[in-house]
Amino acid sequence: MREKLVAAFAPLSLDIQDDSARHAGHAGAAQHAAKQGGAATGVGETHFSITIISTAFAGLSRVARQRAVYEVLKDELAGPVHALALKADAPSSSGT
Repeated sequence: MREKLVAAFAPLSLDIQDDSARHAGHAGAAQHAAKQGGAATGVGETHFSITIISTAFAGLSRVARQRAVYEVLKDELAGPVHALALKADAPSSSGT
């Protein structure tokens, strides 16, 4: 994910957190992991939080910024990634 986001947005700041361990026991986690070839216990890289600051987001609405990121990560979102918490901002709107 990092490589794709850097290539697409040349971010000034990019933080990707793997939150999967905190969600391993939730309903559906085991089924999702098993579908993606992971363990039936629901353990795997399935939940992430991303904060990205890029000039590429200047002038875009919050929804447009999120759609742009989702488009870049569409393969991951269709497969191994079950949940994504996303904060995408331009430098001026993020206070940086």
